Amino acid sequence: MIALLVFLTGLPATALAQGSLYDPYAAQQTQPQAQSSQPGSAPGATIPQTGAYPTPNTAVPPTTGDGGFSPTVIQNNVSPTAQPATTPVTNPTAPAAIPPPLYARPGSTPGQFELFTRPPPEPGEFETFVAKALGAPLPRFGSSLILNGGKGFATSPTTTVPPDYRLNPGDELIIGVTGSVEADLRLTIDSEGRIFIPKVGSANVAGVRYGDLTAALTRKINEQYKQVTVSVAVGRLHGLTVYVTGQAVSPGAYTVSSLSTMVDAVLAASGPTAGGSFRTIQLRRGGELVTTLDLYDLLLKGDKSHDAILQNGDVIDIRPAGAEVALSGSVNAPAIYEAKPGETLADMIAFAGGLNSLADDTRLVVARLSDLDGAGTQQLTFAQARTLPAERGDIVRVLSVANIARPLERQAILATIDGEVDHPGRYYLAPGSTLGDLVARAGGMTSGAFVYGTDFQRASIRRQQKAGFDRAIDDVALAVAAAPLSELRGTADSIGTAQARQQSALAVTSRLKQIEPDGRIVLNLPYGASNLPLETKLEDNDRITIPAQPKTVGVFGAVYEPGSFLFTSSMRLSDYLKMAGGSQRFADGGSIFVVRANGSVVSSHQVQNFGSQPALPGDVIYVPIRTSPGAFERVREIATVVYQLGLGVATLAILASAI
Repeated sequence: MIALLVFLTGLPATALAQGSLYDPYAAQQTQPQAQSSQPGSAPGATIPQTGAYPTPNTAVPPTTGDGGFSPTVIQNNVSPTAQPATTPVTNPTAPAAIPPPLYARPGSTPGQFELFTRPPPEPGEFETFVAKALGAPLPRFGSSLILNGGKGFATSPTTTVPPDYRLNPGDELIIGVTGSVEADLRLTIDSEGRIFIPKVGSANVAGVRYGDLTAALTRKINEQYKQVTVSVAVGRLHGLTVYVTGQAVSPGAYTVSSLSTMVDAVLAASGPTAGGSFRTIQLRRGGELVTTLDLYDLLLKGDKSHDAILQNGDVIDIRPAGAEVALSGSVNAPAIYEAKPGETLADMIAFAGGLNSLADDTRLVVARLSDLDGAGTQQLTFAQARTLPAERGDIVRVLSVANIARPLERQAILATIDGEVDHPGRYYLAPGSTLGDLVARAGGMTSGAFVYGTDFQRASIRRQQKAGFDRAIDDVALAVAAAPLSELRGTADSIGTAQARQQSALAVTSRLKQIEPDGRIVLNLPYGASNLPLETKLEDNDRITIPAQPKTVGVFGAVYEPGSFLFTSSMRLSDYLKMAGGSQRFADGGSIFVVRANGSVVSSHQVQNFGSQPALPGDVIYVPIRTSPGAFERVREIATVVYQLGLGVATLAILASAI
């Protein structure tokens, strides 16, 4: 908790939030004494050397004017336009760091406010109930005004005074008189509501409209002097004491600017509690109800017609909240809304900004407290919602039309085809279109198309592969983390080596989780195929790449010279292994495998005389390192294949089952 007192006419709060700060609301702290400090100001902040209500003093000796009028310049200690002197006050026990965020509340001196940290209020019982029902928290509508919009709510002393403002004791007036006499006066309205004009007498101005003040003072001065012109301005506004009661977070007495309104006072008291109303805030003056403020009018319509300007001694009473309705789903502003008697569910939807672009405008689902022992929920049309009154505890869900899988026959298709076709590009196709339709739209394949190596990627397969791969990696990570070191029987060095291997395996699994699958579907085509399976139904966002025939065969892993070698139709897999220098001493010769251009994998565990198999264009031969069985070695082997070959998830699944 920090407190920072700043002048609204001075530097911004961010520029003054430096140094040690002090919380005047913390009972265990002792406020240090500071020279020229003001009551209620926060030590540790920069405190202006300006009293709240300075005593007027004569600063200019009287001079003789026409008609025997002796003008006297009466001014306060500090001009309101002058930059106040400041004295930094430091709290030696204050924390070094300033925890964000900052909020605002009035200071003890009018025109000043404090910045402080305030945790969000505790959610009410209904908010907690809604969070459990929906699986996510839902705020009360209007809470953002209190927590975020409340900063800087105090009215600046430089704010233009409206003509309807009625003067109060303590307000300072700047009066200029020209004509037959001249004078420059600074007069403060006393506790009786009067000002004393030298050589003229007292004038009662409290309660006078600011717009009528010039005419009133002109009449008063004309009683003694003729042919004079009077100009009047408000130099400084006196503060008001108002009381915020009822369901306020911080009820009590507050000193606010004379131009403050009901909204300012509500924000000063940190707004309504979890059980307080945003829609029934009463202003009482002299025991009589003056007006009732509905903050929804301000928040939703920008209507401040009932936001009355405060007067000294006013009481702002925040009444208990009315019926609350939770509105979630496809609306523009999901939140908990407060309903007045007679308002319907359709009114609540209107408060939420109406339906968003993805909403299902044919139905909504309502859960009612009165139906908890029955069906629990009911489905309504929006016509029914316009007549159904909102009840306390309602939870309304507006459904979405998004993320609902439509039958394949109804899906419009946007597919991409590139590579060896006459017109590569993206094509819109009718629902139910096939791979043959897409190839035809692209003008057919070129003579250089390597159909066997076609890369067919699908978004829905990518999601399935990602989910399966993540589960597999999680299982491996769990096996690695659970490997009992207690089974090791040996020296301390062997135990340390095992721990290092375990940490290395965990790091590898963490990196494997970052791999994104490609969603490739392995087409069951024979080598030398000239046609694709054209009857295959397409899905939205399918991508087909038909490559040109590769010219090389790659050899990687535990060989002496990994690399890619020019393809020759007469060569076998063993020939390419020899071209790479053969297997190294630590290679696992019995686990060699080859990844074909179509994405399939053939390993030495599957076929006999593996090395005598003919090589195909685009083959990638991999020679793994010899390891002992176990979770650590499987992780390392899978990781090696992924990072050296960049294989997709579909190939990894085959690889993992073969090792």
